[in-house]
Amino acid sequence: MAIDRVVVEADGGARGNPGPAGYGAVVRDPVDGQVLLERSDSIGVATNNVAEYRGLIAGLEAAAELGAARVAVRMDSKLVVEQMCGRWQIRNPGLRPLAARAAALVDRFDSVDFEWIPRDRNRHADALANAAMDLAAGRNPRSVPPTESAAAPAGAESGGAAAVAAPGSSGVRSWEPRPADTATRLVLVRHGATEYTAGGRYSGRGDVPLSDLGRAQAAATGRRVAELAPRVAAVVSSPLSRCTETARAVAAAVDDPPVAIDDDLIECDFGAWEGRTFAEVRDRWPAELDRWLASTAVAPPDGESFVAVAARAAGAVRRLLSAYPGQAVVVVSHVSPIKLLLRDALAADDAFLHRLYLDAAGVSVVDYWPDGGVAVRSVNETAHLPTA
Repeated sequence: MAIDRVVVEADGGARGNPGPAGYGAVVRDPVDGQVLLERSDSIGVATNNVAEYRGLIAGLEAAAELGAARVAVRMDSKLVVEQMCGRWQIRNPGLRPLAARAAALVDRFDSVDFEWIPRDRNRHADALANAAMDLAAGRNPRSVPPTESAAAPAGAESGGAAAVAAPGSSGVRSWEPRPADTATRLVLVRHGATEYTAGGRYSGRGDVPLSDLGRAQAAATGRRVAELAPRVAAVVSSPLSRCTETARAVAAAVDDPPVAIDDDLIECDFGAWEGRTFAEVRDRWPAELDRWLASTAVAPPDGESFVAVAARAAGAVRRLLSAYPGQAVVVVSHVSPIKLLLRDALAADDAFLHRLYLDAAGVSVVDYWPDGGVAVRSVNETAHLPTA
């Protein structure tokens, strides 16, 4: 679906100028700051300015992919902004082809506005660019902090979600008991088992149905959720059938509220790895797998990075906190979104993702308070599940 207006944040850099270089670009919804697309890549040896232009080009291309009509570009490169606005001449002949390429992309939109912003307002694109520079230098890429990916862009239009503390925000620090009735309780449920679960395969956007065991697990999970939250305001699910079937089983156990679908709760897009075993991926894509495991900013071939998954999952949670204050909501999703939400709720780093195991139909509970306070009540409960 085409989007009328987007915000593009872009950056690039080089270690040594010229040196190992890379760029990053983020396309956001201008209302709630949700990340819609992101792009990053290492470009070998280049200058800072070349990398910055490459970041701008990647951001404009991503905005065009979304069908945007109007674009607000924000960069901390004064040179690129001033040159694209025509106020500074392009004296470096190496930049002219890049500027012409960017200008051709600008002509594809109804309007493009450029704004210079300080670096601390461009942290997500800067972090993506730094991870790409690490790869260009042959180093393990650093992670993009989860608070960068979930933060609304500076100057974003106000919206209902803006008043809600983002998942992963530090909030208040206190050991004092809090009133439970003022918290929004999210009961996070991974879908029941499928054939891919049993076979140890990457299961992302493919619509793999529940197995017989998975259906039994879903029914048992519904009974457990009824104990944790007898009054459930909503059951919200990923659009894939393994989640919607699990969600319906849960809803049937808790007074049968309608199951709502939120596309942002869908699993990571594993691209070329979809449906393949872990061993197959290790054998065929060893370098790509190592890069992916080393950084949440790196996507599988033709797939999606965990930075992008974290951003959309956090956006879904912000909407739920705004819509259901002080109530209980069941969220039925997949391993990647749930791991990332728990990482942020615990204010953990990315190493947490490799150390947490989530079973099929496992249940985790997180309470969120309006002032940003977060309490993780349980992680991956499985005692309710039947054995195979």
